[in-house]
Amino acid sequence: MRLDDERESSNFEVGGRGGGGGFGGGLPLGLLFANPKLGCLVFVILIVGSLIMGVNPLSLLGGGAPQTQAPGSRDASQLTPVQHWSLKVLASTEDTWGKIFQERGQTYQPSVLRFYTRSDVSGCGAAQSAMGPFYCPTDKKVYLDTTFFDELTQRFGAPGDFAQAYVIAHEIGHHIQDLTGTLGKAQQLQQRAGSAEGNAIQVKVELQADCYAGVWAARNRDILEPGDIEEGLKAARAIGDDTLQKEAGQTPMPDSFTHGTSAQRMEWLKRGLDSGDPAQCDTGI
Repeated sequence: MRLDDERESSNFEVGGRGGGGGFGGGLPLGLLFANPKLGCLVFVILIVGSLIMGVNPLSLLGGGAPQTQAPGSRDASQLTPVQHWSLKVLASTEDTWGKIFQERGQTYQPSVLRFYTRSDVSGCGAAQSAMGPFYCPTDKKVYLDTTFFDELTQRFGAPGDFAQAYVIAHEIGHHIQDLTGTLGKAQQLQQRAGSAEGNAIQVKVELQADCYAGVWAARNRDILEPGDIEEGLKAARAIGDDTLQKEAGQTPMPDSFTHGTSAQRMEWLKRGLDSGDPAQCDTGI
């Protein structure tokens, strides 16, 4: 991606720099959460442990009440190079969705990207790097420990700057869903649903966020380089529920899927890429 001349967003915070501990010494990567019955939807990119164990990951938070968050720094001088780069991606999403909302006669309200190291506290509960990036609708912030990008490359075999940008754009996709009321609707539906049906609703939420990430990329082809789209599709394939379960030595269990199969994630990312139109991202929520 060609981001050298792009602006950086000022909508950021630098939060916690915690040590180990939490949740009995830390969760395995991907022990993630998506149970709105606890009062807060938290969305993430990967899911491994919860699929293996058959649990609703938000139950690990110990409740859904808003949490008191430590103040964050907004001093750009303390940012790392990858954090500066992430803010350029964030700025690009702001510009893109700002134009889309303007086309609709609306005003886009940006999210805040909160960087942290190892652990932090979000409006939706504890944040730990083991959970992966996520969006919290309570405080409308995206939480990111950028060491996750190393995991994406080394553990999941999805290298490249566009794969990393896809992660950020996906979480901003959840912010768009929050602003448009989709998250609230999904929460209401899940509160009346059983476990399998609730997971199916969650899959639709995640696939729409993938599509929104593709819409962002489609409207910024001038900053894409050869191979970027392939990087994104490779990342989408790597984090499909069926692929993650197979790699964990498990037989894929469709009723437990919360993010979609590899084929579905690639399909909806590509739908956004091909159309550049958020109206094409209707997953039936």
